[in-house]
Amino acid sequence: MAGSRSSSMRGSRSRRAMADINVVPYIDVMLVLLVIFMVTAPLVAPSIVNLPTVGGAAPQQQTPPVIVNIRADGNMSVKYKDDSGTQQQEDMTKAGLNGFIADRAQSHPDQPVVIAADKTVKYEAVMNVMSELKARGVKRVGLLVKSQ
Repeated sequence: MAGSRSSSMRGSRSRRAMADINVVPYIDVMLVLLVIFMVTAPLVAPSIVNLPTVGGAAPQQQTPPVIVNIRADGNMSVKYKDDSGTQQQEDMTKAGLNGFIADRAQSHPDQPVVIAADKTVKYEAVMNVMSELKARGVKRVGLLVKSQ
């Protein structure tokens, strides 16, 4: 009996259940799903929202911006439409620009200001004008560029 006991012990040791989970098939499935989503994501068209139309809606009045031109020689000019709707252009110095913008910000507080600078003008000069406009209370300041 002693011999059979040792052989049965040896057999139970070799037939012990494995407690490990084989995760390689799960990783393969996840990688295949990832590739499928990466391939199909650019093909899916973004949803387009069809907005309802209203017959009695009036279009919003957008005030035309004040355009500050900075030329290559450093001189500045301002283009704007006055209250009657006519286009005005004035050559200005930096001090004159500050006074004009302060007056314009009080009379037209939501009017945007656009800076149109020659491409040879130093970046510092454009940033100085922009910071002066912000300091004078202009809420919306932008840069004008030429489209290609």
